[in-house]
Amino acid sequence: MFLENTVNHKEQFGWIEVICGSMFSGKTEELIRRLKRAQFAKQKVEIFKPAIETRYHDEMVVSHDANEIRSTPVTSSAMLKLLAQGCEVVGIDEAQFFDDEIVTVCNELANSGIRVIVAGLDMDFKGNPFGPMPALMATAEYVTKVHAVCTRTGNLAHYSFRKANNDNLVLLGETEEYEPLSRAAYYEAMKEAAKPKFHDNERSASKDDLK
Repeated sequence: MFLENTVNHKEQFGWIEVICGSMFSGKTEELIRRLKRAQFAKQKVEIFKPAIETRYHDEMVVSHDANEIRSTPVTSSAMLKLLAQGCEVVGIDEAQFFDDEIVTVCNELANSGIRVIVAGLDMDFKGNPFGPMPALMATAEYVTKVHAVCTRTGNLAHYSFRKANNDNLVLLGETEEYEPLSRAAYYEAMKEAAKPKFHDNERSASKDDLK
């Protein structure tokens, strides 16, 4: 009886859902699916993505399977609070590229009664937790981890191996730059990539030295 009297049944809170995984795992596809279901239910939905994400379209959130939904590009997490006013559902794609304030913003939106759906890479190409994603996963009510298929073993892929010779943390790309790999295949690929590379002229010079 005491508990019934102390619980505020009129208080409405939202929640946070995180969809995470490697490249080509279907994160954006799942995000779009959930958002379109909310739109079909005639809920007020807003979708945001970082302004630097322009691989397929400047304003659309587009999956690798060419499924798409209109979004608003933003340059900072702080903009979300202003643009999401009056929404029932907020979708955020490529969350790993946002600043750390995205964690506070998502929680404030959820606390105001909004359902927040976030999609992003859980690890960078070096296998390290990516940006604000670990904190978002920790504070979310629901976390969905999706997997690609390893291109070398056919097992579940958990890692995004970067084939391009570029050490920048942010490198937008597709199959030309990235390859989804299983744990074993990823560490084999990383060992191979760490080996010294010799050009043809260097090989011929070293052979001449042995003569």
